Amino acid sequence: MEKNNTSTATSDAQEAMESIQVPTSGRLVIPMTNDYLFRALLEKNNAVLCEMIRDLLHLDVSETVMATIKNPIEPGQTIDEKEFILDILAEINGSFLVNIEMQVINTRNWVERSLSYLCRNYDRIERGEDYFVAKPVYQIGLLNFTLFEDDPEFYSTYRMLNEKTHRPYGDKLCVKVLDLNRVDLATEEDRLYKIDYWARLFKATSWEEIHMLTENKPIITEAAKTVYSLTQDEEFRLRCEAREDYYRTQNDVKHYYERQIDSLKKENEEKDKLIAELQAKLNGK
Repeated sequence: MEKNNTSTATSDAQEAMESIQVPTSGRLVIPMTNDYLFRALLEKNNAVLCEMIRDLLHLDVSETVMATIKNPIEPGQTIDEKEFILDILAEINGSFLVNIEMQVINTRNWVERSLSYLCRNYDRIERGEDYFVAKPVYQIGLLNFTLFEDDPEFYSTYRMLNEKTHRPYGDKLCVKVLDLNRVDLATEEDRLYKIDYWARLFKATSWEEIHMLTENKPIITEAAKTVYSLTQDEEFRLRCEAREDYYRTQNDVKHYYERQIDSLKKENEEKDKLIAELQAKLNGK
């Protein structure tokens, strides 16, 4: 009886999702780059999570992808000031781990932060277990900024390699970075795996933009329905808006310090110029 009840509940949820009518126009209530919305979308809709992982990792379309979230949260729960990391850790087909995070603000520490996540998730073997049982780990960052301004790339992959021969030092650690703002740099391979579609989805600000993507990427229809359903809940919207307020505050602080730095640089330049003029007079020039 319990199994039948579970099956019925799942069927009812699927029917409810299928009946959702997503708006065809208008601005999104919450930006798709909102990390709380991003987290809830991937936890709520496993099919979207699985297909996104398939595309980002270039897995064959014939390969079954099953994702089990290892750090679930309840969408809508309160996030306090200290708990603002909204990454998703998923085990894929029981064989490897993928940690995904949307990063909105450039805090200048993404490299260090991503390496910390990567090592933390790799080091999961129990005492007495052989090191061979450690599962491969992929750290994937969807960044709303360019990580390396002097060497921009749409979708990049980093591994441990021998400096001289470029021989991989094992295949269990990998960092991938998706720059949501540089779709213009997408390669033919990126487009083959529709990675540019995911970037355009998360940068979308209107329902029109999302509908255009659904024509060649059907799973985005499911993502749109989930997003619309989530954002109809007032409490959930408040959580998302709290995150938007957090972004604005962080950006204000960032811009304040940038202005202070620029002001100090200008003062130093003026001082250097004055010193040079005084030195020239002293030397009789």
